[in-house]
Amino acid sequence: MQLNLTKPICFFDLETTGVNITNDRIVEISILKVYPDGKEERYTRLVNPTIPIPPEVTKVHGISDKDVADKPTFKELAKEIHNLIKDSDLGGFNSNRFDIPLLAEEMLRADIDFDMKNRQSIDVQTIFHKMEQRTLVAAYKFYCDKNLEDAHSAEADTLATYEVLKAQVAKYDELENNTKFLAEFSSRKKFADFAGFLIYNKEGEECFSFGKHKGKRVVDILETEPGYFGWLLNADFPLYTKKVLTSIKLRDLNNK
Repeated sequence: MQLNLTKPICFFDLETTGVNITNDRIVEISILKVYPDGKEERYTRLVNPTIPIPPEVTKVHGISDKDVADKPTFKELAKEIHNLIKDSDLGGFNSNRFDIPLLAEEMLRADIDFDMKNRQSIDVQTIFHKMEQRTLVAAYKFYCDKNLEDAHSAEADTLATYEVLKAQVAKYDELENNTKFLAEFSSRKKFADFAGFLIYNKEGEECFSFGKHKGKRVVDILETEPGYFGWLLNADFPLYTKKVLTSIKLRDLNNK
């Protein structure tokens, strides 16, 4: 079957130096761009993360420091990657909680603005977990009746993710074949940032989800404790979280 698309969607997968979205870096990125007419465009690059790849991580994805020593850094690739995905929705496996947040960090470090305001994100893992509770390898076998060769290879995982989503839409009548529905179905809590430090309350207002101000409106705390904003910007929070906090502060100042 073919997905019912109103704009392109980029399925992507990252291999990284670890799982900390603030401090870890991309070592491989693979993108499968699918157009509304079914045309497909593939992009896969090894990336020099500029920091060591831990041996235990190399054992997972097979990429070592030697493999990426002469490869371009993400900053060198950022513009072409952004040009590829800027007009597209995004899809992946566990992408809402890991791949998109980490990609956003890398983009911001490369001085490229990145947000999700005008695009949908479909997390195939969330759909899978809601329906069957399995891993990508099992999902590929369950939905596509195929064995996933080269698991933890970014390109193999990306292609498998795309095939699994198409099979999910074909299998479940309750899944509508459009990106908006699939994005909403595959979302978890509604976060104002990617990492989950800022959440929305019932009125759609940004609130802190952690620490002494958990559950309190961001605008209230930034007004009553201006020093807290400075602490947040200098602390070890993701760049995207800091970007959202800054935009909230500027919005509040402009509304006064």
